[in-house]
Parts: sequence; C-alpha cells; structure tokens
Amino acid sequence: MNPVREVRDFFTAALVTPVPRDHSETAEQLVQRRWVSAVTLAIASFLMAWTLRISPGDPAIYAITLALGTTWVVGALMSGKLHLGSANTRSGDQDSRAILQSLVIGLLLVGLFLAGATVIAAIPALRDPLLGLLEHARLGILPVFVGLLFLNAIAAELFFRGGLYAATGGQHAVLITTFVFALSTVATGIPTLVVGAAVLGAVVGLQRRVTGGVLAPIITHLTWLAGMVFLLPSALTVWL
Repeated sequence: MNPVREVRDFFTAALVTPVPRDHSETAEQLVQRRWVSAVTLAIASFLMAWTLRISPGDPAIYAITLALGTTWVVGALMSGKLHLGSANTRSGDQDSRAILQSLVIGLLLVGLFLAGATVIAAIPALRDPLLGLLEHARLGILPVFVGLLFLNAIAAELFFRGGLYAATGGQHAVLITTFVFALSTVATGIPTLVVGAAVLGAVVGLQRRVTGGVLAPIITHLTWLAGMVFLLPSALTVWL
C-alpha cells in the first residue's frame, strides 16, 4: 500500500471529484431560492448583530441563539428541496454517505485550527477577542449553550450549503457561499473568526460540491465545532 497514493485518493474522493446527480431546477425554483435566501440573510444578520450586544452570562443569549438557528432552518426549508448527498470512495463506489470521510476531514480541520491557535496565543490582540467570545460558554450553562451551538451548526449548513448553495445556480457556488459565510462573521470584529469561517466554509463548500448534499458538511462542521468548544480554550492559553 502506497501511503501517498492513499492520501491523494482520499482527498480526491472527498473534495475534488463530484458524484454524478441530477439536481436541475426551473427558473421559478431558482427565483424562489434567491428571494428566500435574501430575506433569511437579512433577518439572520439582525439577530447576529443583536448577539454582539449581549454580555457573557446574560441568559438572553440562549433565546437569540435559538432564534438564529430557527431562522437558518426555516430559510433553508422554504427555499426548496434539500439533499443529503452521496459520496465517492477510493474504490469508486458512490453509495457511501461520507460519514467516516467527513469525520476525518473534521478532525484534520481541528488539528489545523488548534495549531494556528497556539500561534495566536502568543499575540494578545488576536487571542483576547477569541477568549472573550468563549466567555459565553464559561459563564453560561455549558450543556445548554453547547447544545444550541451544535443545533446552530446544523441549521447553518442546511442554509448555506443547502438553500443558499442551490440558489447560486452556477459553478461559483463554493466561492459565493464561502464568501457570504465568512461575511456573516465580520460584524463580530474578530479577524481570526472571519478567517476561520472562510477556511471552514471553503472545505464544507467543496464537500457540498462533491456529494451534492448537506450531510457531509454537517458532520464536518459538528466535528470542527466540538474541537473548538472543548480544545480551543486550552490552545489559546498555552502561553499564559
């Protein structure tokens, strides 16, 4: 077994070669997806801006976070049909749901982000805003807050890699959804969070392009999020 070839085949199957499918839509369906996506983004932007005014420990964060997740889900479902998708395997099979494949991609992202966090940890201007963001988890009811974060991750993927991705209706869907996903974090004023969203958005966008559905992006996003919630604080304070 050639390790280099195995790694190459894995990434080709997971992020490069699309699975054949027919998800064609009419012009009317695309118009519906686009106006629903625009309205959803407007409402979600307002809710995200509202969360920035909430102090760590304020229980209002739970209601706003739940409202945000609900907005993503409703927008995704109203835009049109969503697909779970199917995956390539190294053997050429296309019946896989990419569960293990997506877990591996998610874990690789966790490793990449934690490595970056150890560098950021030495730079207070980059480290402190992230630690401030994590204060919501430390000062709140951790199981409830984490549960809402996980629900929001699923909801965001349903919208960004589901409804919005389909609404683009073109070959630049990965680029557009990645840009909008990263743009949605700009209001936080945390540059590292914007960069992180861009990296995550690009990877799950490629998974959406390959699989034709939202399942692989959801699994990868949840895996990445678990690593960030439970491991990122330690990585950011490694030099303190």
